Amino acid sequence: MKRALSFPKIAGINIYIHWTFSILIIWIIYSNLRAGLTAMQVGWSVIFILSLFLCVTLHELGHALAARRYGILTKDITLYPIGGVARLEKMPEKPQQELIVALAGPAVNFLITLLLIPVLLNFTWDIDDNAKVLIIGPTNFLPMLGILNVWLALFNLIPAFPMDGGRVLRALLAMRMDRVKATQIAAGIGKLLAFGFVVTGFYLNPFLIFIGLFIILGANAEEQMVKTQALLVDLKAKDALMTNYLVLDKLLPISHAVKLLLDGQAKSFLITENNQPYGVISSNDIVRGIKEFGEEDTLDHITQTNLTYVDTDAPLSDVFSELKKSKSPMVLVTSHGQLMGIIDAENLAELILVNDARKSAHI
Repeated sequence: MKRALSFPKIAGINIYIHWTFSILIIWIIYSNLRAGLTAMQVGWSVIFILSLFLCVTLHELGHALAARRYGILTKDITLYPIGGVARLEKMPEKPQQELIVALAGPAVNFLITLLLIPVLLNFTWDIDDNAKVLIIGPTNFLPMLGILNVWLALFNLIPAFPMDGGRVLRALLAMRMDRVKATQIAAGIGKLLAFGFVVTGFYLNPFLIFIGLFIILGANAEEQMVKTQALLVDLKAKDALMTNYLVLDKLLPISHAVKLLLDGQAKSFLITENNQPYGVISSNDIVRGIKEFGEEDTLDHITQTNLTYVDTDAPLSDVFSELKKSKSPMVLVTSHGQLMGIIDAENLAELILVNDARKSAHI
């Protein structure tokens, strides 16, 4: 991942810290020094934040390992200043499975607090000097870590989709209605709560504004994704098969692809070697090739060789997910090992629009 610090894998999952995380550390150091804290106290604050984000990582691992139980892998986990994100290949579609995966993260935080109960019971909160208690040091380090893990769990359980609590709500609703409607209701409640975060952030803490905007964008994206997948239900790859597509040999000059790009409607091309599939190129690859190699260089220098194959009977919703996951301009469709045609992202998007119009016409 670009602009991120990579750590050793945990349970086979890549862990990254986004570069913006350094801004949080710098801000903590600056604000604590400005408040008059000693270098030792600042050091304890930084260690505490790093420990807290270790708990966030374990939270995300809870989601990832629960999803793995249902055969869903996790691409990676990335830590941002506002929290962690586990990129699952997909969310479980069965409500009971999504419920377990969503609850697994907060459950980890509750477990951490449970392990810290002995130190919490022996910790005395000085109600006469709250400010002193909030200054992290060796005496209150573990108790405060336990308290904040409870806060993390409860905050994530707020029913603001797509936060954990929102996914719990969607899963519970999906047990009584179809997934699309459940998602729309959960996303609507999430966006309403997010708007409350944004408004509150103007008066209390600007951090809430970022959380609110994050929820709104996430809810819109997932709502659209679920709606799109519903439009592809019962359709197979063969229903979107393109048999009329352009094929170019990898040794042709880039200028040849430029001419075809400008003369026709095609935005992506299948590249072959000895009449066998070799890779694909998109319009972006062609533009990049002109800048980096010149138009007289050959197409093999700009070809994406990581080809994706699907069977003609593969669910079209899986093909849609595969196109988004691979970021390839097309997938190759085969039957009994023979190439039957392709499906490109542009053509699939048009099919989705047509099916949406058909559905609207029958309402």
